[in-house]
Amino acid sequence: MAGMRKITILGSTGSIGDSTLSVLEFAARNGEANFEIEALTANTNVEKLAEQARKFNAKFVAIADETLGDDLKAALVGLDIESGAGAAAVEAAAERDADYVMAAIVGAAGLKPTLKAAQRGADIALANKECLVCAGDIVTAAIREAGGRLLPVDSEHNAIFQVFDFERPERVTRLILTASGGPFRTWTTEEMSVATPAQAVAHPNWSMGAKISVDSATLMNKGLELIEATYIFPIPHDQIEILVHPQSVIHSMVEYVDGSVLAQLGTPDMRTPIATTLAWPDRAPSPSAKLNFAEVAKLTFEAPDLERFPALRLAREAIKAGGIMPASLNAANEIAVASFLAGGIKFLDIAAISEQVLDGVGKGNGPAALTTLEEAVAADRQARRLAEQAVAARAAA
Repeated sequence: MAGMRKITILGSTGSIGDSTLSVLEFAARNGEANFEIEALTANTNVEKLAEQARKFNAKFVAIADETLGDDLKAALVGLDIESGAGAAAVEAAAERDADYVMAAIVGAAGLKPTLKAAQRGADIALANKECLVCAGDIVTAAIREAGGRLLPVDSEHNAIFQVFDFERPERVTRLILTASGGPFRTWTTEEMSVATPAQAVAHPNWSMGAKISVDSATLMNKGLELIEATYIFPIPHDQIEILVHPQSVIHSMVEYVDGSVLAQLGTPDMRTPIATTLAWPDRAPSPSAKLNFAEVAKLTFEAPDLERFPALRLAREAIKAGGIMPASLNAANEIAVASFLAGGIKFLDIAAISEQVLDGVGKGNGPAALTTLEEAVAADRQARRLAEQAVAARAAA
């Protein structure tokens, strides 16, 4: 990582935040301690946030739950570290003078602070796909106008980013997003109908949080990545394909007009794409395990089953319709996943509720264009209300 970098991590206590700090610590041990932590934020984990702040000498920390502000201050007694609580404090962390901001807050809650960081010209390492799904045009315009860079952290988008020819995008004929298939890749619909939250979060390859693990199980995660890819790369959605690749070694591919297909490979470890964004366009050491092709032995591929995993179809429909539809799909999915994890609905209800909300939004308002953050927030709020109604109806049935 050339030159001293000021780094802020939005969502530092989650899996991506943990991995980011792990990469930084590893780089420091390897003689590349050319960074300082400007700010860290968390949702409710005061103890872990304070521990990270002490270890990395953060200048500012914020806890999203405003009722935990006093607890955070108490945990930082004796340290020269500023702190704050509530949504405004998280946004204040995003506005601090860091040139690299890891946007790792899960869900639509990450939109406002990420946009704040983008508007002041920071490089945005985007691990929160919902930012682009909900307000892709708004976020990318803010990054472009302020002179920052969008550095994708999702392993699939990061893989494409590494091999995509941005100077000659017209020479790209296809993007291929790979998917592990999740824990239910070989399950029947009947088996999935009684799947438990514990089974859904048991991802075969990746270590992730509960929400994104469930999204991987439904393949909604891949559908959201399809939407996200249309904002990161100048490629229409109908030139982006999804391919199930259970080994998670090839993270995605780019096909060119001459028939060449360029792929980025690596072990299934998020620290690799994180290290890429931290050093880009340079390279930096990472603690990720190195790929052993003899141990991998074989790589297999299969087309996704849209009947068993309708979330992929819903994502295609949402990005084709445009406007408020992607944001509505994301909001409905967040509500449905939260209810499933809490035991309120069944696994297959997640996609069913998402489709019900899309139908309701489409019939009620049509795909209006999104041009402001307020419009995106309103679309999100409306879809959440419809999803909560659908969840209540199924729970009562």
